[in-house]
Amino acid sequence: MTVMLDTKMKFSHVKPGDTEFKSGGLRDFFSYRDLGIVDATGGKVIAQLVRAERAPEEGTGWHRHVLDFHIVVMLKGWARFMYEDEEHLVEAGDVVHQRPGIVHFLFDYSPDMEYLEIAAPADFATVEMPGPAPVPPPKPWK
Repeated sequence: MTVMLDTKMKFSHVKPGDTEFKSGGLRDFFSYRDLGIVDATGGKVIAQLVRAERAPEEGTGWHRHVLDFHIVVMLKGWARFMYEDEEHLVEAGDVVHQRPGIVHFLFDYSPDMEYLEIAAPADFATVEMPGPAPVPPPKPWK
């Protein structure tokens, strides 16, 4: 069996102190830490840590992503999502595969929420969508 190597991909090893959490990502109430995968894969995949910076007010709004693959691995805390017309509590240790095109809304999360997001391609679009169901209000942080 012959294995074809993708020579555009590079080896990458990012340690916790190598990159910092930064604002300027998709949501202004979260911060994002690049894990070096966009560069290593030539833009084929993004892997980043996402954490809460401010209490939820309006959440993400209904939207979908234009991509081929997307998972969320909750590392700390919890988040409440609407996936189409169903509410899901995603807690530390949970893994969610968000199928391509699924309409969703992240509307509530804990102050310590942090998740790993892996998506392909790295430069994916986000499209606002009409809501298929009512969304519960977030709970205020104490």
